[in-house]
Amino acid sequence: MQETSVRELKGHGILAVERFRDETTRMIEFTVRRPGTPYGSPGDEVRLFLCDAGYLAALQCQERREIKIKKTARIIEGHILYETKKRRHGNVQRKRNH
Repeated sequence: MQETSVRELKGHGILAVERFRDETTRMIEFTVRRPGTPYGSPGDEVRLFLCDAGYLAALQCQERREIKIKKTARIIEGHILYETKKRRHGNVQRKRNH
């Protein structure tokens, strides 16, 4: 029998209530890179279901190299639709200070 490797993620479970909330539009899986982040300790792997504002905050954390996002998905009525790197930031407008 072949052994299957299963990653243990902190944060929200795959069937978490957050996944099915009306305001939830995104799921991310990421690794924590720096200590002192609200997401955990360096090396922790985390899954979160987020609204658009939460997703933008996570992108800002990634820009500051606090986390490294590995997977993203759109959430539509609780369904997880994984995205490719080319389509990751398509529907969320990112604000930049010039």
